[in-house]
Amino acid sequence: MTSIAIFGGHGKVALTLSRLLVAAGHDVRSIFRNEDHVQDVLATGATPVVADLETSDVPAMAELLHGVEAVVWTAGAGGGSEARTYAVDRDAAIRSMNATVSAGATRYVMVSYFGAGPDHGVAHDNSFFAYAEAKAAADEYLRGTGLDWTILGPSSLTDDEPTSRIEINDGSVKGGSVDRADVAAVIAGVLDLPASYGRIIEFNNGATPIGEALEGL
Repeated sequence: MTSIAIFGGHGKVALTLSRLLVAAGHDVRSIFRNEDHVQDVLATGATPVVADLETSDVPAMAELLHGVEAVVWTAGAGGGSEARTYAVDRDAAIRSMNATVSAGATRYVMVSYFGAGPDHGVAHDNSFFAYAEAKAAADEYLRGTGLDWTILGPSSLTDDEPTSRIEINDGSVKGGSVDRADVAAVIAGVLDLPASYGRIIEFNNGATPIGEALEGL
């Protein structure tokens, strides 16, 4: 794949991902809300696109994706109000999937979290509940789109130095932590990996080199 769009392009994971993809020869279109972040995105080699995903409808999003082959969703409300969490992490994410279909792209990678799903177990009175519900709905919708999707579930994110090693949940692994740079490397690794299509991949930092871990899917 040569042309990739990243929603949420100014996040820490996305900035590292942009650098990795540009270094690998891909054309990267980085979509983010704040005009003040243009220079940060330019520094990665990506093409900056300023757009407010919370208010963009499907046709507007599809226009942003014209000509791309793959889409990565790393955007999020980042906490704050419950209403905005649902508006971005659920509703805007779902619109981006419909826009991906409308634009003619087929590959979609969703960055979710370890343990996401309708049985997430987060209590209603927990401040994380709205996010858990929003991600569960978005992930479920993605599975029904017909896109070549992958849902990535990194565990608790850190800013530690990258290890280039992970542990993929085979059903017996509990959530731990993973540094953001290794999350970016996993995204880059699955983008053009057919074995990851239609898969939910939860992971922590671990003992296996990222490439080897993904080859074992």
